[in-house]
Amino acid sequence: MLTLNNVEVIYNDIILVLKGMSMHVPEGQIVGLLGSNGAGKSTTLKAISGLLKPEDGEVTDGSIIYRDEPIHNREAEDIVRMGIFQVMEGRRVFEHLTVEENLIAGGYIRRDPGGTRRDVEMVYQYFPRLKERRHQTAGYLSGGEQQMLAIGRALMAKPKLMMLDEPSLGLAPILVQEIFDIIARINAEHGTTILLVEQNANLTLNVAHYAYIMEGGRIVLEGTPDELRQNADVREFYLGLTEVGQRKSYRDVKHYKRRKRWLS
Repeated sequence: MLTLNNVEVIYNDIILVLKGMSMHVPEGQIVGLLGSNGAGKSTTLKAISGLLKPEDGEVTDGSIIYRDEPIHNREAEDIVRMGIFQVMEGRRVFEHLTVEENLIAGGYIRRDPGGTRRDVEMVYQYFPRLKERRHQTAGYLSGGEQQMLAIGRALMAKPKLMMLDEPSLGLAPILVQEIFDIIARINAEHGTTILLVEQNANLTLNVAHYAYIMEGGRIVLEGTPDELRQNADVREFYLGLTEVGQRKSYRDVKHYKRRKRWLS
């Protein structure tokens, strides 16, 4: 469904953030994109969804292909109409609108009022807490409820590809598990393709069909969840700690060096 081929992204004409980023997202699957802060994960999503321009960023090399069509020079609104919807980091909701008004706003590109109303009820089935608060102003919801609302609003657009940026950020563990369970249900029940950007490797590998690990603006390792769990360096840096209780930079491990030689 989606392919990034050696994508480079520069901010302010001088800051190189993505340095030959390449990955594939097959239709109907959940693909995880893991990495630490500053690895370039959010920039990758913004490059796909056309949101670089407001931040003085641009794709300067490579290509982003969605269903055989290049989209790296398309406007964000065109990309949304093609079926790509990004749930941005930070639980961004329309704070002064009610829960239900937020959901209806998510379907703004649709032309089927009956279907929109039906899908509001579908969102409430996934997130019963939102139905209880349907008339409440979104700005007064808890952090977990706002994250549910952001995902529900994305569902209202009937996306073919939904991109989630750090959905676990700042949430209590019990809420994080609930949200990841729902992400897996959405994929299984609707066949929605999902690109999941996360730092929580354990939960991501529990729901993803395939995953990539990103460092310094490029992919350094990829594989199925089982393959990545069996990798000693992934277990140490992403799934646990060193023997002395300190995290180790992935830049120092042997697989990163092998990957660089393979890419070259």
